[in-house]
Amino acid sequence: MSNTSYDTYRENVAGRADVEDTPELVAYYKDLDRLKAGALWTVANKIEPWQPKSDSVPVLWRYRELRDHVLRSVSLVTPEKAGRRVIYLNNPGRQEVSAAVGWLYSGLQVMHPGEAASAHAHSSSALRFIMEGRGAYTIVDGHKMTLGANDFVLTPNGTWHEHGVEADGLPCIWQDGLDIPLVNALEAGFYAVHPDLSQAVGYPVDDSVSIWGAAGLRPQNVGWSKPYSPLFKYQWEPTYEALRKLSGAREDNPFDGALMHYTNPVSGGHVMATIGASMQLLRPGFEGKAHRHTGSFLYQVAKGKGYSIINGQRFDWQERDIFCVPSWAWHEHVNASQSEDACLFCFNDLPVMEKLGLYREEALADNGGHQPVLSQE
Repeated sequence: MSNTSYDTYRENVAGRADVEDTPELVAYYKDLDRLKAGALWTVANKIEPWQPKSDSVPVLWRYRELRDHVLRSVSLVTPEKAGRRVIYLNNPGRQEVSAAVGWLYSGLQVMHPGEAASAHAHSSSALRFIMEGRGAYTIVDGHKMTLGANDFVLTPNGTWHEHGVEADGLPCIWQDGLDIPLVNALEAGFYAVHPDLSQAVGYPVDDSVSIWGAAGLRPQNVGWSKPYSPLFKYQWEPTYEALRKLSGAREDNPFDGALMHYTNPVSGGHVMATIGASMQLLRPGFEGKAHRHTGSFLYQVAKGKGYSIINGQRFDWQERDIFCVPSWAWHEHVNASQSEDACLFCFNDLPVMEKLGLYREEALADNGGHQPVLSQE
């Protein structure tokens, strides 16, 4: 079969439906519908596309536009009444599941000094990335972590966890990231409130960092068999230092600059079973090439300013802005500064893609690896 005839066959015949409705077929479909059945050829083109077609759209949430609305919620609802005082990010293509992108949820939570949310547990895995403030803390199964700007903390699925801000702190805002939409799609979600509404701190403060936080070292006779990282807190300062060392020691990745994944120090794998996270450094003037991959990715700007081109649309970002890259969307990142680093925090569903054997990546071959800019947000 020649290439031309194969392409015609692929596009018009193989595995695809090209059946015109007739009165007899319409009546047939109605008969099947009454039996709670259907003809595959009526949906085949939708449920088995040639390549991923995400319902999510690229979105940039500008922090300077959202911040006042996040703070305003403090005067409108209390943590006790709201459960969690959060402004969630709603992707126009995923509104029915309240997702920021794909099957990932994101929201901005605010707490004032002296406030505390009640302890709870749920089936969804969660993380927090601190945006501003002082005195924030999280308690996970009795382990208390103090948190500063750009710190990243885990609250894995099934763990008792609670958050608050110390009385002598400052108002704090952080990003919540969860796999709520995924867990709900799997119809596996449970939620529980701690019987005492709060949990006792049973360990020295920041003990997980003291035990597991030394890079390249593993403590003797300290066991860990749970499917998530025992290092609940990943601090900004050593992360940034590691990125600068990586950037100075090797050539940039052409797509992502200096990219490092947060890992489980026991297994070397992802921090949680369903959510992965990373931080990348774009050197001054870095202009990444375009690629695409399966999986949904949500970025928060930890440092600097620049822009990303996603499926031909340019999004200019600065510190604390958040943007998403849907599955199989062409994207490239640029550091707009000629003198300052830019750093992007990201959380994603990469562990799910990898475990299910669904991860695929492709570089853009045309136009020197760069997309034409068709529009600008």
